[in-house]
Amino acid sequence: MNKIHLYDKIISPFVTEKSTNLSEQNKIVFKVPSSANKENLKKNIEKIFKVNVTKINIINKKKRIKITRGRKVKVSGFKKAIITLKKGQSIDLTTGI
Repeated sequence: MNKIHLYDKIISPFVTEKSTNLSEQNKIVFKVPSSANKENLKKNIEKIFKVNVTKINIINKKKRIKITRGRKVKVSGFKKAIITLKKGQSIDLTTGI
């Protein structure tokens, strides 16, 4: 597999206060494409970051309409994956890929 195809299943790391707190439990959160599935994500993350993945949870965020300054704005939906790593392993998201 090419490196290009490996990165197709990961859009970006999802950095929020909640995801930062999850990193203490060996969990990393990524934004992934809507076509991603658990098997492909596990293989790709293990090859890219050279870690052992024990569990993957995928969450679909639905698109919605939000009112901002009296106007309706469409917020697009996305899919995020919470990846649990083996104890003692971690991914440093601040260094880049």
